[in-house]
Amino acid sequence: MVKNKRPTLQDIADRVGATKMTVSRCLRGADNVSKSMRERIFAEAEVLGYIPNRAPDLLSRSTSHAIGVLLPSLTNQVFADVIKGVESVTEPAGYHLMLSHYGYSPEIEERSLSSLLSYNVDGVILSESQHTERTLRMLQTAGVPTVEIMDTHSTPFEQAVGFDNVSAARDMVREMIRLGRRRVVYLAVRLDARTLQRQEGYSQAMEEEGLTPVTLRSEQRSSFSVGATLMARILEENPETDGIFCTNDDVAIGAFFECQRRGIPVPERIAIAGFHGHDVGRVMVPPLASVITPREAVGQRAAEELLARLGGAGITQQRIDLGYRIERGGTL
Repeated sequence: MVKNKRPTLQDIADRVGATKMTVSRCLRGADNVSKSMRERIFAEAEVLGYIPNRAPDLLSRSTSHAIGVLLPSLTNQVFADVIKGVESVTEPAGYHLMLSHYGYSPEIEERSLSSLLSYNVDGVILSESQHTERTLRMLQTAGVPTVEIMDTHSTPFEQAVGFDNVSAARDMVREMIRLGRRRVVYLAVRLDARTLQRQEGYSQAMEEEGLTPVTLRSEQRSSFSVGATLMARILEENPETDGIFCTNDDVAIGAFFECQRRGIPVPERIAIAGFHGHDVGRVMVPPLASVITPREAVGQRAAEELLARLGGAGITQQRIDLGYRIERGGTL
């Protein structure tokens, strides 16, 4: 497949009888181009479908008015909500986002960060608190403001906005135990840092009551089907289980569907709880018990902190914990 040649500044210049520099100044909003010439330039740019190439401009300036955002997933509602929050702050301030996806891989995150920094982004929002040594060196060398999100339990590189995953998991499992569940199993997928933090909180709650923690793990991507598969394994390998705590709502809903398919009553026979409080879980019948997390607020606050620092403010709070809420729903 042959890539189409993009119209250039020279193409517009040739059509209007001006210099390339005049066209460039006009498209940048300069007021030293005559009204008639400006109208002709913009008309020809429209006809040609001209797309500005900002890369050379970004590299030649000290600021780009762009924020780099690294996301582990483009399909997860958690990060869609975060981006909504970020954009609610950056858009009115005249900043645009440059998104990069790394699929929970530290090595891909490293390469993605390198690419974003090559465009002179003014700041970076990271979705992880664990990074490769090279990633940390690049952040130190770049010297741009950095905010990590979704985790206030770990020590941040510079600043973190989110909530404590260990405490949230511990509080949910404590609630399950308080309601009489004694054989609660944790379903873990992806095995990223936040999943492991939730396992830590789960284990703490179980051990506080003298109960034995049992974790069933899968390195697969989170989905309803993975939750259903893990639920089937529990029923075969640990039939005495009376409670399931899941690393997220996708897994919890899949586990619920598997119980429903087998005619196992929830919560009478098995209680099920998830994490994050997705819309689909809240409109289920019965509604899914979950840890409600403030994803959009996390995005908003991360962007606010980043722009404040770009404006010259210092870091007044290294960890900004926006909390969470335990929602019992109808599955406990």
